[in-house]
Amino acid sequence: MFPANGFTLLEIVIVLGIIAVILGGSIAVVGKLGDGAKLQRFTSDVNTISSAISTYKLNAGTAPTTQQGLQALVTKPTSTPVPKRWTQLAKEIPLDPWQKPYQYRNPGKKDPSDFEIYTSGPDGQEGTEDDMSSQD
Repeated sequence: MFPANGFTLLEIVIVLGIIAVILGGSIAVVGKLGDGAKLQRFTSDVNTISSAISTYKLNAGTAPTTQQGLQALVTKPTSTPVPKRWTQLAKEIPLDPWQKPYQYRNPGKKDPSDFEIYTSGPDGQEGTEDDMSSQD
């Protein structure tokens, strides 16, 4: 028999997300971030957000639409498809390493079978060489 006490997948994902956000914030506070550190921060943020989206998919049956965006992790969407089972998965969505909001699209540009989290990079212009994507 398994004990009745334990952690659910949702609780574990939330704790891992909180740890990743704290680590990302700590790196930013310690000093100026170099390019390597910014790349690591992007990777950490994408992993945290992706975990939250995976949990959202488990609850809602589908990932948020492009129109619902990452805000669907913070507040319950009112546009279709409205999830029947929804829980807040983030207090706020972190900013990218250049202090701009992360962008989200579903389906993704490079892999239409999955969602995509991306940033326009240091120049702030989408479609340039320095753009970074979860599908890279």
